[in-house]
Amino acid sequence: MMSQEAATLRPFDPRPMFAHVRGALLELLGGLETSDWNAMTAAEPWRVRDVVAHLIGDDVSRLSRSRDNHAGGGPAAGETLSEFLHRFNAEWVNAAARISPQVLRELLATTSAKVLTFWQNTDLTAMGEPVSWVQPGRPAPVWLDCARDFTEDFVHQEQMREAVSRTNPRDRTVLRAVIDTFMHAMAGTLDRNAGNNALADQSLVVRLQPDLDGTWSWCRVSGSWQPCPEPLDPTTTIVSDAETWWRLCVRMLDPKDARVQMSVTGDEQLAQAALQIVSIIR
Repeated sequence: MMSQEAATLRPFDPRPMFAHVRGALLELLGGLETSDWNAMTAAEPWRVRDVVAHLIGDDVSRLSRSRDNHAGGGPAAGETLSEFLHRFNAEWVNAAARISPQVLRELLATTSAKVLTFWQNTDLTAMGEPVSWVQPGRPAPVWLDCARDFTEDFVHQEQMREAVSRTNPRDRTVLRAVIDTFMHAMAGTLDRNAGNNALADQSLVVRLQPDLDGTWSWCRVSGSWQPCPEPLDPTTTIVSDAETWWRLCVRMLDPKDARVQMSVTGDEQLAQAALQIVSIIR
């Protein structure tokens, strides 16, 4: 029998959560001491100020390419998307090194308003940019593109909060939206890592307890994995808390370290394949 919160990975509107998370970030930055801006984050070697500069760069890039249809400054010949993004991010952060914390916060407040307005006026049902960790090179629904940006905001804010010891009570609705977004990487993860010799009737259940009490399920059908209703007798069931799971998805927690915080019933090899999930560009 399916859990009351069993997930089917349906489309959702991430914009209210995006606005909530960005507002909380601006409030956090407004209360930081000067020394806090130089605190090292989990996105090392980036300090808090570098992560803020990175988010400003993301906003400027989103507005330029998606709102204004500006196509300049893409990957160089032979450069992968990951290589390009690392170069772009490094160039932007280095250029922002001479900007004061106050100006960084003011710039982020300006770009935040414009980005949130852009998303509010965008048709979420249309097709937009690819989300590379879901289906590389294939257009994705705009709602998922927006959700990708929202989850990046969430993760970077958590990195900054941890760096300055300013934790925030977890919003269950926001956390659920983050997990729902990250779970879109699972089918491709299993296709790549579960092996070509996997049986056709294999299935995976991920149950996140107690913080969400949610269940996500995938079945192998016609040689590929896809979301499905929770099976009665799954090949593998992984039980984890949601905090461990989202940190795994963005590699703030290594699969080996995440595994010791989870319980697995069934095929351990399939569980290990599932723990290779990555819901960011690396």
